[in-house]
Amino acid sequence: MACNPKRAIGRLLMHVTLLAVAVVMIAPLLWMLITSVKSPLEAYDFPPSFIPALKTYVEHGGELHQADFLSLRGGTAEVRVLAGRHKGLRLSVPEETLIRKRFIWRNYADAWRAAPFARYFVNTIVMAGLTTIGQVITSALAAYAFARMRFRGKEVIFIILLGTMMVPKQVLLIPNYIFLSRLGWINTYYALIVPWIAAVFGIYFMRQHFETIPQDLFDAAAIDGCSRFRALFNIAIPLSKGVIVMTALFTFIMTWNSLLWPLIVTNSPEMRPLQVGLAYFSQESSTEWTLLMAASTFTIAPLLVLFFIAQRRIIEGFARSGLKG
Repeated sequence: MACNPKRAIGRLLMHVTLLAVAVVMIAPLLWMLITSVKSPLEAYDFPPSFIPALKTYVEHGGELHQADFLSLRGGTAEVRVLAGRHKGLRLSVPEETLIRKRFIWRNYADAWRAAPFARYFVNTIVMAGLTTIGQVITSALAAYAFARMRFRGKEVIFIILLGTMMVPKQVLLIPNYIFLSRLGWINTYYALIVPWIAAVFGIYFMRQHFETIPQDLFDAAAIDGCSRFRALFNIAIPLSKGVIVMTALFTFIMTWNSLLWPLIVTNSPEMRPLQVGLAYFSQESSTEWTLLMAASTFTIAPLLVLFFIAQRRIIEGFARSGLKG
């Protein structure tokens, strides 16, 4: 079959465009990863280096410092510290103790010890996990009611719910804060989780999918004496695995990355989730770009792993879900 030149050129332009967009989106992530393993001095190099150069380091005061090699006499090297608190300090050390490396992996350990990130991770996992479970349950129940049940004012109620998506969340911050304050929930897990266990987007997303499931399946189940709850859990949910996984994934990511609301309702380091803790850490270590990039890297690492795992499951769920009438 002869190749159509216009079609080939069109496909080439499409792939070039997609490649350019991919590079633009991936470049900041790669730059963050590279900066996280650089030395503090190299992070300020201009023009910047995409791959760290081979540097000389010396151990002093329990810390690793980038050093400039000056001279070598009888196995003793004289070096000068180039950055940090001991900048300009001259040291005489045995030649074998000098370290030459490109990547400073200990930046991750230093960043982890610089703030209580373990506690931040625990708070974030609890907040994101319970919020995701709550939204999936409430969205499935409400979506099934709007898609398969008949009751007065159903369409009006659904339109009103959709209308609430147009209200900016910032408008609700003060009323929600006052309400939770009167309940005594400020600086607790209740304030981080309870206001977000139901979401209109999840209800709308699942409702649209539930309506694509053939009604014959529910009619046959009703003839066999199947209750509505049983029809939901035995018919609708098994045929909607892809949609449920997508709803859970979006909810988990948005909750994991939430900053404004947790910043308002938490006032102690013990209750801070990850993004709030990272914001405070960035203020305290604003000049330590390597530590800040290292902290940012292990902050988003769980999301990247989760996304790649869930991406495969989403594709499988859509391939196996639903039936064509």
